[in-house]
Amino acid sequence: MFLWVAIAIWLVAVLAWWICSKMFRQADLDRLKNRLLGTTKTKKAKSSKDAPALIQTEVQAGVIVTRMMKRFQMQTRLQDLLEQAGLKWHASRLIHISMGLFIGGFVIGWIVIPADLRKFAIVPALIASALPALYVTRKKKARLRRFEELFPDSLEFVARSMRAGHAFSVSLEMIHREFQEPLSGEFRRTFEEHNLGLPLDMSLQKLAKRVPSLDVHFFVSAVLLQKRTGGNLAEILDKLAYVIRERFKLRGRIRAVSAHGRMTGLALTCIPIGVAVIMFYVNPDYMHFFLYDDVGRIMLGSAVLLQVIGYMVIKQIVKIEV
Repeated sequence: MFLWVAIAIWLVAVLAWWICSKMFRQADLDRLKNRLLGTTKTKKAKSSKDAPALIQTEVQAGVIVTRMMKRFQMQTRLQDLLEQAGLKWHASRLIHISMGLFIGGFVIGWIVIPADLRKFAIVPALIASALPALYVTRKKKARLRRFEELFPDSLEFVARSMRAGHAFSVSLEMIHREFQEPLSGEFRRTFEEHNLGLPLDMSLQKLAKRVPSLDVHFFVSAVLLQKRTGGNLAEILDKLAYVIRERFKLRGRIRAVSAHGRMTGLALTCIPIGVAVIMFYVNPDYMHFFLYDDVGRIMLGSAVLLQVIGYMVIKQIVKIEV
């Protein structure tokens, strides 16, 4: 009986969230339509500092979540993270997905975990709520890695285009037709911003902000320095592409050398977890000491904390910046 009640509560929560999302999205579309048709008067902004450079869209769903993000200054950081990951999501959508997974993980944990351990149902809920952030982070890293792979070729392409007589801004626009995503889209956006009136230095600085890569910062600094002092930009870009390729080679060698240390850290982290799971099923009475006794809980918490600290220390030892 309890199983069906829990499933019904979870379905009602999901349905209510979906209905509210549709209602707020339709309200935003109606407000945008009225603004474009000029049927309603728009309110005057309170401050020009709150308005972004381009058009600031309202939240697609969840006004309360948006206000909370603005209060804790999370909206800008989450939106930058989603933009760097190449996902056309709103920050509130990420929060809503995390909240939905949290509720679902808590219900599933409450059903699956034995009755005497249901107070630990918060653990699978927290793990489930962290999955969207991990997905976005992995997408960001994969997109940045792909960008860095194509970046040296694009620098040489710009250098050849400038030697052929094209302007620097035109060379940026030509990258969109010759290269793949995500590099083509980022340079296309940079060209369009400059073509619509934004100064070139600001367009390049926005590119460096959207793509948090050291190579892109080198590129932007080289272009801005050449713009102020003069020089052969094509030759500078060729040398920069050569330096980036050499950094890739050195990074690959370092990863090969440090692979043993990374595997050791992963093994030392997973072995205690595996032993604890095995002991929980082989000798549950022994493990109950760590769950029900106050001293056992302190020991368990200290062990988890020390395990995390040890993993972070090993990760920092084998991590070498190139």
